[in-house]
Amino acid sequence: MDRLDGKVAIITGGARGQGAAEGELFLSEGARVVLTDVLSDEGEATAKRLGCEFKRHDVTQEERWSEIIAETKERYGRIDVLINNAGIFFRDKMINTSLADFDRLMSINTTGVFLGMKAVAPVMSEQGSGSIVNISSVAGLSSAAGAFAYGASKWAVRGMTKTAAVELARHGVRCNSIHPGLIETQMLAQVFEDRDDRRERMVASVPLGRSAEPNDIATLALFLASDESQYATGSEFVVDGGINAM
Repeated sequence: MDRLDGKVAIITGGARGQGAAEGELFLSEGARVVLTDVLSDEGEATAKRLGCEFKRHDVTQEERWSEIIAETKERYGRIDVLINNAGIFFRDKMINTSLADFDRLMSINTTGVFLGMKAVAPVMSEQGSGSIVNISSVAGLSSAAGAFAYGASKWAVRGMTKTAAVELARHGVRCNSIHPGLIETQMLAQVFEDRDDRRERMVASVPLGRSAEPNDIATLALFLASDESQYATGSEFVVDGGINAM
């Protein structure tokens, strides 16, 4: 119960779903957790339920990132883990994707991850240790036909993770990406477009025969946040029930 004992973790997109599951698990393993999200009411409620701190946070705003990092460092004295979990999804083919929609999705899913890594890297580098975990997707490993912008954003997260891992390695900072498949969160309803027939077909295509729960991702994030993964950096960790193996 102490795999993160003494560690301080910031988790974006922490109001619900995967982020909330990660926050709950990290707290149970001894971490001090700061959840952030644009969903203030849900975030406050989640933080109250779990017994941790919540900060309203638009990940596309560089100044807000600086504030979050500075406030967390001032309160706890260090930052050991950053989980870049915040993200959005919409379905559309490349030819139908507007520039405005593309820019909005990329600003959250990709620029938000970049800003988070940039903001926390100096603190972790000064400490000589830290773990950054970027939540990508199986859409960052293969085609995301029908969800062009989302796929582009998740491939970018995968690439940024590798480059950051190499650049930060000499400072003792690790950076890895997690690539979830079908996870039972609010976003999955958008993927299925609330169509039961589409859900049944997609779940049936998973070799393990089921979609995942948020805790299936949280347990892997815990491993990457902990010292158990101290020699892992610049890698993709896939949690998709075997989809990518087909």
